[in-house]
Amino acid sequence: MEKESQRYVELEPVVISRYQIRKRIFDVLASSILIVCCIPLFLILSVSIVLNSGIPIFFLQKRTGKDNQLFTIFKFRTMKGSKHNRPTHAYEWKEGVPDSFTFKTDFDASVTPIGRVLRKYSLDELPQLFNVFFGEMSIVGPRPEIPEITTHYTSLQAKRLQVKPGITGYAQVNGRSEINHGKKIEYDLYYIENQSILFDLKIIIATIKCVVKGKGAF
Repeated sequence: MEKESQRYVELEPVVISRYQIRKRIFDVLASSILIVCCIPLFLILSVSIVLNSGIPIFFLQKRTGKDNQLFTIFKFRTMKGSKHNRPTHAYEWKEGVPDSFTFKTDFDASVTPIGRVLRKYSLDELPQLFNVFFGEMSIVGPRPEIPEITTHYTSLQAKRLQVKPGITGYAQVNGRSEINHGKKIEYDLYYIENQSILFDLKIIIATIKCVVKGKGAF
Protein backbone atom coordinates (compact mmCIF):
# COMPACT_ATOMS: atom_id res chain seq x y z
CA MET A 1 0.00 0.00 0.00
CA GLU A 2 1.41 3.36 -0.98
CA LYS A 3 2.43 5.47 1.98
CA GLU A 4 0.89 8.91 2.41
CA SER A 5 4.34 10.50 2.33
CA GLN A 6 5.11 9.28 -1.18
CA ARG A 7 4.76 11.66 -4.12
CA TYR A 8 1.60 11.56 -6.14
CA VAL A 9 1.76 9.88 -9.55
CA GLU A 10 -1.75 9.28 -10.90
CA LEU A 11 -5.28 10.48 -10.30
CA GLU A 12 -8.34 8.27 -10.44
CA PRO A 13 -10.79 9.27 -13.21
CA VAL A 14 -13.83 11.25 -12.09
CA VAL A 15 -17.25 10.55 -13.60
CA ILE A 16 -18.88 13.64 -15.15
CA SER A 17 -21.98 14.63 -13.17
CA ARG A 18 -24.95 16.87 -13.91
CA TYR A 19 -23.40 19.41 -11.58
CA GLN A 20 -20.20 19.49 -13.65
CA ILE A 21 -22.20 19.97 -16.86
CA ARG A 22 -24.21 22.82 -15.33
CA LYS A 23 -21.06 24.33 -13.92
CA ARG A 24 -19.36 24.28 -17.33
CA ILE A 25 -22.38 25.97 -18.91
CA PHE A 26 -22.27 28.62 -16.18
CA ASP A 27 -18.51 29.09 -16.65
CA VAL A 28 -18.86 29.64 -20.41
CA LEU A 29 -21.75 32.08 -20.06
CA ALA A 30 -20.24 33.98 -17.14
CA SER A 31 -16.75 34.25 -18.63
CA SER A 32 -18.13 35.34 -22.02
CA ILE A 33 -20.29 38.07 -20.52
CA LEU A 34 -17.56 39.29 -18.17
CA ILE A 35 -14.92 39.36 -20.92
CA VAL A 36 -17.15 41.55 -23.10
CA CYS A 37 -18.13 43.82 -20.20
CA CYS A 38 -14.52 44.16 -19.03
CA ILE A 39 -13.02 45.13 -22.41
CA PRO A 40 -12.85 48.86 -21.42
CA LEU A 41 -11.26 47.88 -18.08
CA PHE A 42 -8.78 45.58 -19.85
CA LEU A 43 -7.71 48.50 -22.05
CA ILE A 44 -7.37 50.91 -19.12
CA LEU A 45 -5.31 48.45 -17.07
CA SER A 46 -3.12 47.55 -20.05
CA VAL A 47 -2.30 51.20 -20.74
CA SER A 48 -1.66 51.81 -17.02
CA ILE A 49 0.79 48.91 -16.85
CA VAL A 50 2.69 50.10 -19.95
CA LEU A 51 2.90 53.69 -18.69
CA ASN A 52 3.92 52.58 -15.21
CA SER A 53 6.42 49.80 -15.94
CA GLY A 54 6.57 49.17 -19.68
CA ILE A 55 5.96 45.82 -21.32
CA PRO A 56 5.03 42.98 -21.26
CA ILE A 57 1.44 43.58 -20.16
CA PHE A 58 0.67 39.98 -19.31
CA PHE A 59 2.35 37.41 -17.12
CA LEU A 60 2.16 33.84 -18.41
CA GLN A 61 3.05 30.87 -16.24
CA LYS A 62 2.61 27.11 -16.26
CA ARG A 63 0.21 25.83 -13.60
CA THR A 64 -1.15 22.40 -12.72
CA GLY A 65 -4.80 21.90 -13.59
CA LYS A 66 -7.40 19.16 -13.34
CA ASP A 67 -6.05 15.61 -13.49
CA ASN A 68 -2.50 16.91 -13.09
CA GLN A 69 -2.52 18.49 -16.58
CA LEU A 70 -0.39 21.58 -17.17
CA PHE A 71 -1.80 24.75 -18.70
CA THR A 72 -0.72 28.37 -19.13
CA ILE A 73 -2.36 30.82 -16.76
CA PHE A 74 -2.96 34.45 -17.83
CA LYS A 75 -2.49 37.37 -15.45
CA PHE A 76 -1.77 41.08 -15.71
CA ARG A 77 1.90 41.66 -14.89
CA THR A 78 2.35 43.09 -11.40
CA MET A 79 6.12 42.74 -10.99
CA LYS A 80 9.13 44.27 -12.68
CA GLY A 81 9.87 42.59 -16.00
CA SER A 82 13.16 41.07 -14.93
CA LYS A 83 11.55 39.42 -11.92
CA HIS A 84 9.10 37.58 -14.12
CA ASN A 85 12.01 35.91 -15.91
CA ARG A 86 13.58 34.55 -12.74
CA PRO A 87 14.43 30.81 -12.47
CA THR A 88 11.66 28.41 -11.50
CA HIS A 89 11.18 27.59 -7.84
CA ALA A 90 13.03 24.56 -6.51
CA TYR A 91 11.81 22.67 -3.45
CA GLU A 92 13.30 19.59 -1.82
CA TRP A 93 10.38 18.31 0.22
CA LYS A 94 10.45 14.55 0.69
CA GLU A 95 7.22 14.04 2.62
CA GLY A 96 4.75 16.23 0.75
CA VAL A 97 4.25 19.99 0.89
CA PRO A 98 4.61 21.09 4.54
CA ASP A 99 1.39 22.32 6.17
CA SER A 100 3.22 25.44 7.35
CA PHE A 101 4.29 26.43 3.83
CA THR A 102 3.08 29.79 2.47
CA PHE A 103 3.94 30.89 -1.06
CA LYS A 104 3.35 34.64 -0.91
CA THR A 105 4.70 37.34 1.35
CA ASP A 106 2.99 40.58 2.40
CA PHE A 107 5.63 42.82 0.80
CA ASP A 108 7.83 42.39 -2.23
CA ALA A 109 10.00 45.26 -3.49
CA SER A 110 9.81 43.85 -7.01
CA VAL A 111 6.07 44.54 -7.24
CA THR A 112 5.34 47.68 -9.28
CA PRO A 113 3.20 50.55 -7.91
CA ILE A 114 0.33 49.71 -10.27
CA GLY A 115 0.90 46.05 -9.46
CA ARG A 116 0.14 46.64 -5.78
CA VAL A 117 -3.24 48.10 -6.70
CA LEU A 118 -3.97 45.24 -9.09
CA ARG A 119 -3.10 42.65 -6.45
CA LYS A 120 -5.02 44.34 -3.64
CA TYR A 121 -8.26 44.22 -5.61
CA SER A 122 -7.39 41.03 -7.55
CA LEU A 123 -7.60 42.88 -10.87
CA ASP A 124 -4.48 41.05 -12.05
CA GLU A 125 -6.60 37.86 -12.11
CA LEU A 126 -9.10 39.17 -14.69
CA PRO A 127 -7.30 37.65 -17.74
CA GLN A 128 -8.01 34.24 -16.23
CA LEU A 129 -11.54 34.66 -17.58
CA PHE A 130 -10.00 33.45 -20.85
CA ASN A 131 -8.68 30.35 -19.05
CA VAL A 132 -12.23 29.73 -17.86
CA PHE A 133 -13.67 30.23 -21.33
CA PHE A 134 -11.13 27.82 -22.84
CA GLY A 135 -12.05 25.18 -20.25
CA GLU A 136 -8.73 25.13 -18.39
CA MET A 137 -10.18 26.74 -15.27
CA SER A 138 -13.52 27.38 -13.60
CA ILE A 139 -14.92 30.47 -11.91
CA VAL A 140 -14.88 28.55 -8.61
CA GLY A 141 -12.36 25.89 -7.60
CA PRO A 142 -9.02 25.40 -5.83
CA ARG A 143 -6.44 27.97 -6.91
CA PRO A 144 -3.92 26.46 -9.39
CA GLU A 145 -0.41 25.81 -8.07
CA ILE A 146 2.86 25.79 -9.98
CA PRO A 147 4.10 22.28 -10.94
CA GLU A 148 7.21 22.76 -8.79
CA ILE A 149 4.83 22.49 -5.81
CA THR A 150 2.29 19.94 -7.07
CA THR A 151 5.00 17.40 -7.95
CA HIS A 152 5.58 17.08 -4.20
CA TYR A 153 1.93 16.46 -3.34
CA THR A 154 1.01 13.46 -1.23
CA SER A 155 -1.98 11.39 -2.39
CA LEU A 156 -4.18 13.36 0.02
CA GLN A 157 -2.98 16.75 -1.19
CA ALA A 158 -3.35 15.66 -4.82
CA LYS A 159 -7.10 15.20 -4.35
CA ARG A 160 -7.46 18.93 -4.94
CA LEU A 161 -6.47 18.19 -8.56
CA GLN A 162 -9.63 16.16 -9.14
CA VAL A 163 -11.48 19.32 -10.17
CA LYS A 164 -10.66 22.29 -12.38
CA PRO A 165 -8.78 25.08 -10.62
CA GLY A 166 -10.72 28.29 -10.10
CA ILE A 167 -10.29 32.05 -10.21
CA THR A 168 -11.63 32.00 -6.68
CA GLY A 169 -12.32 29.24 -4.19
CA TYR A 170 -13.39 28.30 -0.69
CA ALA A 171 -9.85 28.69 0.65
CA GLN A 172 -9.58 32.18 -0.86
CA VAL A 173 -12.70 33.48 0.87
CA ASN A 174 -11.43 32.05 4.15
CA GLY A 175 -8.12 33.83 4.29
CA ARG A 176 -6.83 34.33 0.73
CA SER A 177 -3.00 34.42 0.82
CA GLU A 178 -2.94 34.72 4.61
CA ILE A 179 -3.46 31.00 5.30
CA ASN A 180 -0.82 28.27 5.14
CA HIS A 181 -0.78 25.30 2.78
CA GLY A 182 -2.22 22.85 5.29
CA LYS A 183 -5.27 25.01 5.92
CA LYS A 184 -5.68 25.64 2.19
CA ILE A 185 -5.73 21.89 1.48
CA GLU A 186 -8.30 21.44 4.25
CA TYR A 187 -10.60 24.07 2.70
CA ASP A 188 -10.08 22.77 -0.85
CA LEU A 189 -10.91 19.18 0.08
CA TYR A 190 -14.01 20.34 1.96
CA TYR A 191 -15.11 22.17 -1.20
CA ILE A 192 -14.53 19.11 -3.40
CA GLU A 193 -16.56 16.92 -1.05
CA ASN A 194 -19.45 19.41 -0.89
CA GLN A 195 -19.61 20.86 -4.41
CA SER A 196 -22.91 22.33 -5.54
CA ILE A 197 -24.17 25.28 -7.57
CA LEU A 198 -25.45 26.89 -4.36
CA PHE A 199 -22.05 26.47 -2.69
CA ASP A 200 -20.37 28.03 -5.75
CA LEU A 201 -22.73 31.03 -5.63
CA LYS A 202 -22.01 31.54 -1.93
CA ILE A 203 -18.26 31.54 -2.69
CA ILE A 204 -18.72 34.04 -5.53
CA ILE A 205 -20.68 36.39 -3.26
CA ALA A 206 -18.06 36.05 -0.51
CA THR A 207 -15.33 36.73 -3.10
CA ILE A 208 -16.96 39.99 -4.17
CA LYS A 209 -17.02 41.11 -0.53
CA CYS A 210 -13.32 40.22 -0.10
CA VAL A 211 -12.31 42.05 -3.28
CA VAL A 212 -14.27 45.18 -2.35
CA LYS A 213 -12.57 45.24 1.04
CA GLY A 214 -9.18 44.60 -0.60
CA LYS A 215 -8.30 42.11 2.12
CA GLY A 216 -5.34 39.80 1.41
CA ALA A 217 -4.55 38.74 -2.17
CA PHE A 218 -5.61 35.90 -4.47
